[in-house]
Amino acid sequence: MSFYDTERALAEYLMFHYGTEEQVLPRGLGPREALHFPARCVSECVDFGRLPERARALDLGCAVGGASFELARHFYEVIGLDSSLPFVAAAKDLARSGRISFNATVEGTLIEWMEAVVPEGIDRGRVRFEVGDAMRPPKDLGSFNLVLAANLIDRLQYPSAFLRRLGSLTRPGGQLVVTSPYTWLTQYTPKEEWLGGRLEEGVPVRSPERVREILGREFDLLSARDLPFLIREHERKYQWSVAEATTWRRR
Repeated sequence: MSFYDTERALAEYLMFHYGTEEQVLPRGLGPREALHFPARCVSECVDFGRLPERARALDLGCAVGGASFELARHFYEVIGLDSSLPFVAAAKDLARSGRISFNATVEGTLIEWMEAVVPEGIDRGRVRFEVGDAMRPPKDLGSFNLVLAANLIDRLQYPSAFLRRLGSLTRPGGQLVVTSPYTWLTQYTPKEEWLGGRLEEGVPVRSPERVREILGREFDLLSARDLPFLIREHERKYQWSVAEATTWRRR
């Protein structure tokens, strides 16, 4: 079973996507600038001035849907796609009711019931969630004014092939947002498929350069920035990471 199909992953990602500052950092300690990562992928990386009316957005690797709902503030239609059945089931429940309960780990086997809530002012009816493989998205999805792939590429078997396919999903003039901390692990990606973090003929290869090389064939780079994020594992243990976020325009 994949980690992303477990109850632990579901709880951690519901907290990651919807947790309040008080829930994620109950003692008031820690990097607040790393909170609300899915929302910041939208607010800090999308150029809303370039969007036409009735724009469509695709959230690839949407997890439990936090960024998908944020996109619905600005897009007429949003599709969230993820391979995890539990993640998509939770996202669909949130789309229907606006809130769901989950058990967050406090310590060991101790849990605390919390509630994930979609922020007010979002038309949840604009968002549709589907189970699917980001490497082979359904052919009937069509094309989009924005494609978001947040912290996805280093969890794919063939990230280079994935990046090369993004042009077919993005309309000319449309935007593409890709974020990743480039945490390459052989359990997800064979080492020979890593975009960076390894030697090729004795020369160090880094992921940002490879991403730019591949996407630069069909896209123009609009911006690049660092986006920190924080995932709570339990009350006293966290994952703090920094993703590189790049925004592109389809030629």
